[in-house]
Amino acid sequence: MLAQAGGGTSPLNTLALLVGLVAIMYFVMIRPQQKQMKEHRNLLTSLKKGDEVVTAGGMLGKIHQVDERTVTVEVASGVRVRILKTSISAKGTVAEGAQAGAPTEEKKKEEK
Repeated sequence: MLAQAGGGTSPLNTLALLVGLVAIMYFVMIRPQQKQMKEHRNLLTSLKKGDEVVTAGGMLGKIHQVDERTVTVEVASGVRVRILKTSISAKGTVAEGAQAGAPTEEKKKEEK
C-alpha cells in the first residue's frame, strides 16, 4: 500500500508544469517576435521620399519613390533600384553613430 501512494505523481502537478512551460515559451519566444514584427510594420508604413535605408541584403541608399509594395532606392548618383518594401530592414545608415574618419584597429597597428 505504501508503494502505491509514494510512487506516482499527481496529474495536477504535471498540468501545472505544462502550463508553466507554455507561459515561459510565450514570454521568451513569441512575445518578443510579435513586438519586433510590429516595429518593422511601423517602419514600413513610415517610409517616405528622402529617407536613408538599409536593405536586408546590406545595400544602403536613399528612397527616391515609394509605391504600395515597392520602393525605388537610389544607391549611387543616378543609379536607382526597385526593391520590395518588406526587404527594408532599417532606416538610417550603418555608419550613423560611428565617427567618420576615426582610425580603425588595423590603421592603429600599421601606424605602430
